[in-house]
Amino acid sequence: MLATSLTVSLIQSDLHWENIPANLAMFEEKIWQIGQATDLILLPEMFTTGFSMNAAKLAEPMNLTTFKWLRQQAEQTKAVVVGSYIVQVKGQYFNRLIWMPPDGQFKIYDKRHLFRLAGEDAAYTAGTARLVVELKGWQICPMICYDLRFPIWSRQSPSLQYDLLIYLANWPLPRNHAWNTLLRARAIENLAYCVGVNRVGTDAAGKSYMGESAMLNFKGEELFYQKDEPVIATRTLDLGELRSFRQQFPFDRDADRFTVHD
Repeated sequence: MLATSLTVSLIQSDLHWENIPANLAMFEEKIWQIGQATDLILLPEMFTTGFSMNAAKLAEPMNLTTFKWLRQQAEQTKAVVVGSYIVQVKGQYFNRLIWMPPDGQFKIYDKRHLFRLAGEDAAYTAGTARLVVELKGWQICPMICYDLRFPIWSRQSPSLQYDLLIYLANWPLPRNHAWNTLLRARAIENLAYCVGVNRVGTDAAGKSYMGESAMLNFKGEELFYQKDEPVIATRTLDLGELRSFRQQFPFDRDADRFTVHD
């Protein structure tokens, strides 16, 4: 029988600046504080370092420390664990999201839109392909931070390709209105659940982060929202409710058809 529910946990946390071992130890403790069965565990963008442009110093090759840690956490929790960190491949650096299921058959997504105001476009190589993965009968599309500002990259076209849209972020306080507005817009326009997980605290560059992680339904309504402080949140999403809403309000049938080119 096809499962219609998906339990999602997010971890909103401060980060230890450019300290991979400290962040891995911290998040391991937080993951075990979830305290209930869950299907999907979401960590912030660059969860091992903070939003650093020091790629040459901090990058890891695939299948090293953070990758092995993600695999271990997924295996132990029996949940998919998702986070982005700095990866080096053939002399190039990527802000790479790892989708790590308990069986170790991972998927990757490299951040498409690099934040030029912080020099991310100079330090990292942009991704070229969107990722949609299946979990318990759900189609899920994970993205990273600045991708949120670009609706075409997130848009469901030419059909309803996913049921849940995810953004892992280091989104700073001065632009929190955009974060909150765009998360809700992405949910509404794509007829999909939308989850955004952000960090809190202040980094070594003096940038403050407001959290405001949220889980939203397909109407843009809040299922969870928390600002300013660390939090571990778990909610169960209902695929049956989503499908019923899509049948009643088939807005996707009138959507513009398009393709995305580099």
